[in-house]
Amino acid sequence: MTQPYTKASFWKCALQVNTFDYITYRGANHGLSEEQYNNELLRHALENDIKVIGLANHGNVDGVEAIQKLMRESDIVVFPGFEISTTEKVHFVCLFPENTTKDTLNRYLGALELTNPVKDTWPSTLGGEKLLEKVAELGGFAYAAHCIHDNGIIQKKLNHVWQNPLLLAAQIPSTLDELNGEDTTGHYRILSNKEPEYKREIPIAILNAKDVAIPEDLANPKASCLIKMTKPTFDSFKLAFQDPQSRVRLNSEVSEKYYSRIENIKITGGYLDGLNIEFSEHLNAVIGGRGAGKSTLLECIRYALEQKPIGVEAQRQHDAIINENLGKSKGRVELLIRSSRMNGKLYTISRRHGESATIKEDNNEISSFTPRDLLPNIEIFGQNEIYEITRNPENQRKVLKRFIDIAGDDIENRIQEIIIKLALNRKKITDALSETATIEDAVAKLPKLEESLKQFKSIEGKLGILPLLETEKRLKNRILEDEILQVERAFASVYEGLPDTVFLSDAAIEKLPHKDLLQKLKVRLDQIKKDAETLLEQWNSKFNIAKTEIEALTTELDVNIQKEEANLEKKFKELPSLEGKKGMEVGIEYQNLLKEIELIRPQKTAIDNKRN
Repeated sequence: MTQPYTKASFWKCALQVNTFDYITYRGANHGLSEEQYNNELLRHALENDIKVIGLANHGNVDGVEAIQKLMRESDIVVFPGFEISTTEKVHFVCLFPENTTKDTLNRYLGALELTNPVKDTWPSTLGGEKLLEKVAELGGFAYAAHCIHDNGIIQKKLNHVWQNPLLLAAQIPSTLDELNGEDTTGHYRILSNKEPEYKREIPIAILNAKDVAIPEDLANPKASCLIKMTKPTFDSFKLAFQDPQSRVRLNSEVSEKYYSRIENIKITGGYLDGLNIEFSEHLNAVIGGRGAGKSTLLECIRYALEQKPIGVEAQRQHDAIINENLGKSKGRVELLIRSSRMNGKLYTISRRHGESATIKEDNNEISSFTPRDLLPNIEIFGQNEIYEITRNPENQRKVLKRFIDIAGDDIENRIQEIIIKLALNRKKITDALSETATIEDAVAKLPKLEESLKQFKSIEGKLGILPLLETEKRLKNRILEDEILQVERAFASVYEGLPDTVFLSDAAIEKLPHKDLLQKLKVRLDQIKKDAETLLEQWNSKFNIAKTEIEALTTELDVNIQKEEANLEKKFKELPSLEGKKGMEVGIEYQNLLKEIELIRPQKTAIDNKRN
């Protein structure tokens, strides 16, 4: 039943599984014999896609070999081991290679100075750092069990053990996000490698490895985690913890992602004859010295997908490589691809030299699709091709066209639409700048006008009401010309935006399968429009009443202003002559100056608005 392993994948690992008698440690009973327990353990492991089991009973390795034998028959790898407590009463799970026997494990327990053979939970005489050192010497792997609980390394505040480079992993009961949401103890900062007293050079790997006391516990997502390995062996397992950020995941951290990909390539004939590569569903890198065939592999993939290089020189090199490697032997390239465009369906694309690509569905039937139909967004670039593209603007435009999500025939139309929008935007900016310039010209007069006002200082006290009247005139005009007009426009806009259910006419929906529901929707939309019209009519009535009152009040204000201005004319005549000007002329000049100033001052705000 053993299968070949050719690529790194995330394997689901339950790293704290207990043998059938562990439950008695908790003072409970699952009611199963050892054989029944083991068979149920296997069943739940298969149902939950568990590929690696770490056996870790408290100081006890009885029952290990029976589970090893049973799991091996179903291609489930078992790392045997045990849980052990240090002199600081901190718990560690110690795991060892898959071929480790029960007798060897018992010798390891002795080497780790578990001195009480009767009481399994009796602590070792070794401290945490010494225990880690001994486990490493024995070829094992130790991680900190339930690290934030009572017997955990963080709870015991053993930061020196936490920082020991031999400690590579720690188990938590939940997710980091859940800890962060309720963290009042600083555990999250330690686990995230942000706490200075616990800072590590390589961040510790975070595991979910809930104690499995009954077989059903394997269904709990917190009982397992994901370790990335090519083949699930103990050596690969330990190696993964050298790069925990990319190779160790909690189940909660992996979301399902859907994307197209090349899963396999086979080449028959030519330089790469017999090549058969199964690609990873994640990042793939092809590494090799000069002449190893990296470019040939890339161009063969391009050839099978009927993708043409962009540059002239790149096309020449592509043709040369394909003719040299496939042409002489009428070689063939075969790709197994998964198409996201076709909802994850598998297709085989094959192309023999000098022929077009042939596509078969997973049932071996010929498909009418083209490679571009199945992988519409695939991009292939060679190293020299990229260099060529950077030197040629036309090639750069071709690259950009590939990333524009429009059919080729519509690109020019889209470009014209954009040009028109840019022209309109340019006109708006030009008009705004012109308007701003006009206002700025007016505002530029303000300092001079204010300077001119000083010459009338001798009469300012006698005509103090005059600037106030000019302010009242400006406010009156704003009420009528700006505020009321703005409300009327807003009212008209709301009225125009009411639903129009012509598109749901009886003729339009007569033959539709859910005609009844659409008719009910039409009734509701019509009701919305009717209710809104009723409210708008009520509002319009109230608005007209208010508008009439406002117009009456502004008329009254205007009359009062005119009376004040009539009184001012009498005061103008009483003003003393100034530089040959009669008092009336001086008063009128002063009034006109104030009017101009009062008109310009509000335009400062308009300038700020235009600039923003």
